[in-house]
Amino acid sequence: MHKLWLLFDPRRILVALTVFLFTLAIFIHFIVLSTDRFNWIEGPRASAGVEQLNVIDFEARAEGNQTLIV
Repeated sequence: MHKLWLLFDPRRILVALTVFLFTLAIFIHFIVLSTDRFNWIEGPRASAGVEQLNVIDFEARAEGNQTLIV
């Protein structure tokens, strides 16, 4: 294994590895930020389905119905 470092310059390999890992980390963070569940900067966006569910639940409670909407 030690002869492998005679073929490659360790400084150049470590710099390339650092640049690659940093680029990969930034790429993964941007992918995670694009999801609603894990967006810690803007928070989750309200979708139309959630608003519709809240309106139906509110109307059911206003009428006195004891319906469970999940």
